[in-house]
Parts: sequence; structure tokens; C-alpha cells
Amino acid sequence: MTDIIDRSENLADRTVDTLITDVRLADGSGTPMTDNRFDVALRDGRIHAITPAGGHSGWQATQVVAGNGNVLSPGFIDVHTHDDTNVVRAPEMTPKLSQGVTTVVVGNCGISASPVTLKGDPPDPMNLLGEANAFQYPTFAAYVEALEKAQPSINVAALIGHTALRNNHMDRLDRPATEAEIEGMRAQLREALDNGALGLSTGLAYANANAAPTEEVLALAEPLAEAGGLYATHLRTEFAEILEALDEAFRIGRHARVPVVVSHLKCAGVDNWGRSTEILEALDKAQRFQPVGCDCYPYTASSSTLDLKQVTDDFDILVTWSQSHPDQGGKLLATIAADWGVDLMEAAKRLQPAGAVYHCMEEDDVRRILRHPATVVGSDGLPNDPLPHPRLWGAFPRVLGRYSREQALFPLAEAVHKMTGLSAERFGLSERGFVREGYWADLVLFDPVTVADAATFTDPMQPAYGISAVWVNGVLSWQDRAPTQNARAGRFVRRGTPQPVL
Repeated sequence: MTDIIDRSENLADRTVDTLITDVRLADGSGTPMTDNRFDVALRDGRIHAITPAGGHSGWQATQVVAGNGNVLSPGFIDVHTHDDTNVVRAPEMTPKLSQGVTTVVVGNCGISASPVTLKGDPPDPMNLLGEANAFQYPTFAAYVEALEKAQPSINVAALIGHTALRNNHMDRLDRPATEAEIEGMRAQLREALDNGALGLSTGLAYANANAAPTEEVLALAEPLAEAGGLYATHLRTEFAEILEALDEAFRIGRHARVPVVVSHLKCAGVDNWGRSTEILEALDKAQRFQPVGCDCYPYTASSSTLDLKQVTDDFDILVTWSQSHPDQGGKLLATIAADWGVDLMEAAKRLQPAGAVYHCMEEDDVRRILRHPATVVGSDGLPNDPLPHPRLWGAFPRVLGRYSREQALFPLAEAVHKMTGLSAERFGLSERGFVREGYWADLVLFDPVTVADAATFTDPMQPAYGISAVWVNGVLSWQDRAPTQNARAGRFVRRGTPQPVL
């Protein structure tokens, strides 16, 4: 448990901005919680003092919030998002703030909003981030400037996408990059790292990155170590050859001498169900020799663009949007195919470009991966989908409600650790992720008895239950299922030093 110091007797200045009274602490460390109650004082955006409940006698606070015995934890850190353009275009960020998320990591799966210079429409899957007019940042410095001007309601840290870099330097993406093209990509990656980017991400499963051989990524990743960056990857495949894909990711991390984060680790496809034990054993083995971790979202369905390689009748595929046939959004691919009198593949081709939800996982595998000590939580939500996967609005309360409280997959303190402290350490988010004096006051107050996700596949844009209040950099930004007025207090978070995952 966090060290508690009663400083009320020797503080010369007892004036604070906010006093949160009578709370139980889940401090982000994973240390088991107690029934002890505390008061937490905030000043100048940081946690000023933590005292036993009632220890604030004589203090003057501009704002007092009664905790009523609920749990106060660090704000949740969504390590896997595609919010790159939305934090500028829709800075209120209600889908994340409403579920207690105070920091997002953008630029995952090889796709980022910057540095990007388009030659036409954004290539798949960069189109998940928006249409061409959303990509206005030819340098990472330009993106940071736009972000700071927009001042979103949550903090933003960023990875740089491999596919985005390929787009900038190659005439077509269905081939390996040349040495000169790789050097151009490295130069842009260095500029981004110099301006605070976290590291490099890849999405090698997607067609516009799949032609990149391992050697291309090895060379591109070389600037990461000197900067203290990390390598995050949407594996080359999450289906039958996933072990080979993991080996490739581990090799890249060893070559670059940086930590590896495997994005949304899963056993995709019916033939892969039940292999999570084998996959996690491979991850455990790799951890003996290098820092490796993973993130996971708490659902048995994935979501992305409609990928012809994933078209199958083994499980349901829900079409979320279609540029060529927008009226088909919200229908199952099988239903569309039947209505059109064609097979699934032909229907998928006619719908292109399109998005989809794939019900391609088994619950036992999700539980096993989510419970693993190396796993942190990321939503992988797609904010530009007209009918988004419910993880966009519900991932973090779902971990607390469904998996911790209802299924007892892990204690509440461990669930919070996977969404806060462990995430901050892994991604190098300095002075965040823990309830500690002097740390930034990113905090969420929630009722452990009622916290739950409200978003569903048919009605996904629903704020969570049980999230009483959210503070971002000390500013009360969400309360009683609604944003507070004029309280956007997020900022760009520069790269710190990622901690080895051992």
C-alpha cells in the first residue's frame, strides 16, 4: 500500500485546490487493498498529500468531493488506442473520459496520424483514423503542437506507425522498402523520438505492411534504443502461425535492444481456440532473455477494417461500415451475402472499403491472457466507426465489473494495477499510474459494487456505470455520468524511460 504520511500538523500552507475525502485506495501498485479510509489533497495538478480520513482538519480547499467510502485509483491508461486524430478533432473524448481513462497511447498497429504526407486517400488501415483531411501533420512536432492547441480532456502519448512511415516514402506498399526508403523512415522516426514519441509500432498483418520483411523492421527499429523507446506490434498473424509471429517480434526487440509489447494478444480463429496456454508459455520463455509484455481487451470479438483474409463462415462477422454500401452497416456479412445472392467473399469484396467486428475468440483464452502477469489493458477502440465495438466505451469498467467482481479472475487491486501502474511503467509515463504524493493527479473515483460497462454490440455508445468522478491533472473532468463544464485539462505526455517487463 502507498506510504501514508500525516502532514496536516506541519504543513505551513494548508490551502489546496481539491480535497477528496473518505476513500479506499487502490494505489496502482497491485498491493492488496485494506478497509482503511483516506483523504487525498490535490494542488497545482498533482497529489499534494494523502492522510488518514479526517486528517484534513484546518485545511482550506476550493473544492471538496466526498468519496463516501468508494475506491480512489489512478486514472486508467488505455495503452492501445486509435484516437490519434480524435484527440484533436473531438477533444472532449467522452468515450474514454466516461470510463475513467485519463491517458491514451495513440499510434498503434503501425498506423499513426503523424508524421504523414498523403498522396491520395489514406491506405488501409490508416483509414481507421479518418479521411484524408484528418491527416494534417507532416512532422511529429506539428502533431504535438496541434494536440497542445486542442487541449483534449485526457492526456496523450504516442507511438509512430510503420505503415504511416512506409506511406511517406514508398510509391507503393506491396513490396519491401529499399535502403534509401528505410533511411528516410528512420530520419522521421528519429525526429518523432526527439519530440517525445514513445517508440515504433507495426501492423504486419495488414496488406500494406505485410510485404515488409523482418529485415526492414529490424533496420527501422535501430534508433529506438538510444532514445529509450519501445517496440509495439500487431503481430504478422494471430492465427495458426502465431508462434512464428511472436518469434519475429522477439527477434526485433533483441536486435533493437528495446522492450517489446505484443498488441491485443489473442487466439484468433476457431482452429486457434485453446492455444492461449501454449502462446503464454512462449511469452514466458522470451521474458527470461528480454523485456516482453502484452496488452489485451476484455472481449471475445475483434474489430478492424473488413479484411478479405479473415472472411469465413466459422464465426459471425458484423459489418460496421461500408463506403460503397453505407446502408449495409450494422448487418452480419452472412445476411448481406444472402440478400445479394452471393457468397461471403464476393459480398466482402463489394463492400470494400469497410469495417467489421469479428467474433473470432474463445472466452477461456481471453480470461487466461487477461489474467497473465505480463498483460495490461488496452481498448483498441475505433472512434470513427459509426457502430463501434463496445470496447471503445466499456473496456475498463468491464475489467472491474465482469472480470474482477463477478468472475473473481483477479482481485480489484490487481485489476487496477493492470490498467494503471503496470501500464505507466511499461510505456515510460513518468509520475503517472500511481496514487502517490507528488505524482500527477490523474484519478478516478468509482463504486466497486456497481462499476460496470453499459456499452453493447447493438448499443455501443453508452457511458459506464459506477464511475463517480474523474480528475485529469488535478481538474475534475467527469462527474455523475457527465463531463464537467470547461474542464479539458489533458496534455501531451513525452516519453520517459520504459521499465523492463520481467
